[in-house]
Amino acid sequence: MLLERIRQLEIRLEEVQQALMDPVIMQDMKRYKSLNIEYKDLEAIMKHGRNYRLVLENTDNSKKIAQQDPDEDMRAMAKEELEGLLEEKEKLEEAIKILLLPKDPEDTKDVMLEIRAGTGGDEAALFAGDLFRMYQRYCDRKGFRMEVNSFTEGTMGGYKEIIATISGENAYSTFKFESGVHRVQRVPATETQGRIHTSAATVAAMPEAEEFELEIKDSEIRVETKCASGPGGQSVNTTYSAVVLTHIPTGITVSMQDEKSQLKNKDKAMRILRTRLYDLEMSKRKSVEDELRRTMVSTGDRSAKIRTYNFPQSRVTDHRIGMTVYNLNTVLDGDVDPFIEALKMTEQTEKMKAGS
Repeated sequence: MLLERIRQLEIRLEEVQQALMDPVIMQDMKRYKSLNIEYKDLEAIMKHGRNYRLVLENTDNSKKIAQQDPDEDMRAMAKEELEGLLEEKEKLEEAIKILLLPKDPEDTKDVMLEIRAGTGGDEAALFAGDLFRMYQRYCDRKGFRMEVNSFTEGTMGGYKEIIATISGENAYSTFKFESGVHRVQRVPATETQGRIHTSAATVAAMPEAEEFELEIKDSEIRVETKCASGPGGQSVNTTYSAVVLTHIPTGITVSMQDEKSQLKNKDKAMRILRTRLYDLEMSKRKSVEDELRRTMVSTGDRSAKIRTYNFPQSRVTDHRIGMTVYNLNTVLDGDVDPFIEALKMTEQTEKMKAGS
């Protein structure tokens, strides 16, 4: 059964390889990118498939020797080798089954990461800053590139809001489970009596939309320009470089003033607006089509409490999978991998159960 599936995918790999060399397809960016992603996925399966075939051949040979060879030592060696081959066969079958699971088409995209202070006032803004630094350090560890698009600082530090783009291989598949409400339990710097407060920040990790994926008509966007402002609202330059884009049908508004150039600000604002509109459309579609979005590792409901960071106990708990670690400082220093890998594994297990 598995060998037959591998043979079918070999044929498909050759078809995709030929299609990628077709000049007509090269001019269709959406189609070309889709085929390129499929080609990489198929290549990964074929790599395991070739090893699987080799293990099956060696298994057959070892079985024959173990059963038929007249030399007792050879039979003993073959039996020992057979144990290792059967173990390797089982591992390869598991790996191939995981690779054959339905892919989220958004997984390979870059990520638009938005962090906003929630309940807790100044303390929530400080915590939003902690979360941003955690992801920044995680990106440094994993080789992702992070670019800050815009931010609004809190009155005592941290951020009321910060938006960044994260680029790299399979960025969205890495960050998609971070969407939701993150809670912190600690004694705020402003607390004089040492009482523990609970504050929160929301994280939204959205797959960045590309121009060819979403058509936005000029007539649907209201563009306003103004002077960039600093603390207290005072103008910090005399040119109208700040841009506010409003998508009239949905009312979604994006402001951008980080760049000195109005064109650069408009370009950045369009990227954020496009991604938010794409995310809105994707959320509507997936709420109907994708049952996995409503499982314990849901990435759909951003109002859901997903993780708590408890400072007095140095404890971090992910409520979706019941995972707790007692190394809070290490996690905030960017060691988020244990949670991300556990969430990925849970998603894979759920998909395998759904398909069985």
